[in-house]
Amino acid sequence: MEKFRLKVIDHVCVVVRDLQKTMEQYWNMVGIGPWSIYTMVPSDTTLRDKSKHFSMKMAFTRVGSMKLELIQPLEGESVYEDFLDKRGEGVHHIASYTVDDLDRAVGLLGKHGIHVLQRGTWGGATFVYLDTEKTLGTVIELTKRTVCFPNPENVYPRT
Repeated sequence: MEKFRLKVIDHVCVVVRDLQKTMEQYWNMVGIGPWSIYTMVPSDTTLRDKSKHFSMKMAFTRVGSMKLELIQPLEGESVYEDFLDKRGEGVHHIASYTVDDLDRAVGLLGKHGIHVLQRGTWGGATFVYLDTEKTLGTVIELTKRTVCFPNPENVYPRT
């Protein structure tokens, strides 16, 4: 059976309750930052195949060659809220932005019983979160970008 191959992990994501507090802790305790901050209100969103609206704050930084992402859910039902309710704060997913054919990847993974938890579009990208937590220990996010990442709305700390 043909399988999807994840060629690159672009970032690891930690879901948090308070984005500002978490960025400050990473910066003050271990010097991780600066953080590029975004408010994300995606469109065409689904959660377990049902149309659901959600929004979040997110922040990215580089640690060497790796990107670290923080997500704080704001409104609506989402995989992030579910994660916080069930497990508390922690590593939620690993992600790849280098998926050329997202529908094909989802189809190939579906043949292995891996289904889409959540999907949407934002900032020139279509993203899907896959139900891999029970089999792989974490969720996998696949994203297809059609434009460059937008400029952040803010940066912490201001350097």
